[in-house]
Amino acid sequence: MEEALNKMVMKVDPSSTTYCVTGATGYIGSYLVEILLQRGYKVHATLRDPEKSLHLMSVWGGGDRLRLFKADLNEEGSFDEALKGCDGVFHVAASMEFNVDDKQNIESYVQENIIDPAIKGTLNLLNSCLKYKNSVKRVVFTSSISTITAKDNDGKWKQTVDESCQVQPHHVWNTQASGWVYALSKLQSEEAAFKFAKENEIDLVSVITTTVAGPFFTANVPSSLKVLLSPITGEPQFYKILNAVNSRMGSIGLVHIEDICNAHIFLMENDRAQGRYICSSLSCPLSKLANLLHQHYSHPNIKRVAENNYDKVPCEISSNKLNDLGFSYKHGLEDIINQTIMCCLDYGYLPPIS
Repeated sequence: MEEALNKMVMKVDPSSTTYCVTGATGYIGSYLVEILLQRGYKVHATLRDPEKSLHLMSVWGGGDRLRLFKADLNEEGSFDEALKGCDGVFHVAASMEFNVDDKQNIESYVQENIIDPAIKGTLNLLNSCLKYKNSVKRVVFTSSISTITAKDNDGKWKQTVDESCQVQPHHVWNTQASGWVYALSKLQSEEAAFKFAKENEIDLVSVITTTVAGPFFTANVPSSLKVLLSPITGEPQFYKILNAVNSRMGSIGLVHIEDICNAHIFLMENDRAQGRYICSSLSCPLSKLANLLHQHYSHPNIKRVAENNYDKVPCEISSNKLNDLGFSYKHGLEDIINQTIMCCLDYGYLPPIS
């Protein structure tokens, strides 16, 4: 009966539906465009620099169902043309700056150059959505697990982490753990988006992504893949981020790129969707993840990262709210690790195993 109910609320004909995807040259954005086109939708893909999309055109295809638009979140009205005739908007675009250790007056720099522009950009997009309120039925905002914590106000671990376990901005400012700049940017821009949406009666839903991995279409290896593979590459800047996630969450939440894109579309089209949704196909303690990575890939020239006992308190990162709507995952841990390693070998990011 539950399955039948979910089918009843999905009333979208792809051939007559147009979606806008911001940040189309990014990891999630580029894959989302591809999946939408495969399903027969029309897509308006926005990007700051059209030349950066040339390599993607041969991947996407799409013919006359795909239109590219130059747009910049920092320019008011920049998305107006791209949103014409759209039924929904996937707001995926975001700054991927993680650390600013080399900057003087870090707090002022972050506020003025990262946080304020992120909030302004989100509001610029939503203001454009307001102009097409009769056609744009929903906005799906891509959030991040960096906005979530597994610890309560007293620093004690929770057994289950859900959408209510939101980290407080002052805590991010005070701790400044690895990746804190990205976390703060996502946290405050999402908060501003929901506030604006409520005040202006915009239907907004957010997808809280865990560590996304698998194949990619981008010109460079996505940062999330570098973070995931850091136990075998030994890159300290990315391992620090992975370590910080495990320290905050008690485990690493993982999701395949195809599943996260499917979740975006599912939430766009499910009438009962509202609020925030964690998308995590599984939780994996850092030591287990490191062992699995080394089992699947080992190279004599790569030094294994020393493991510590991070996993005293296992923690379940729950996506029950998403599952209860009827969403199901296609890919498990083996798929995520194998496909990530294979794509990074093909790209040349990982040296071949002789």
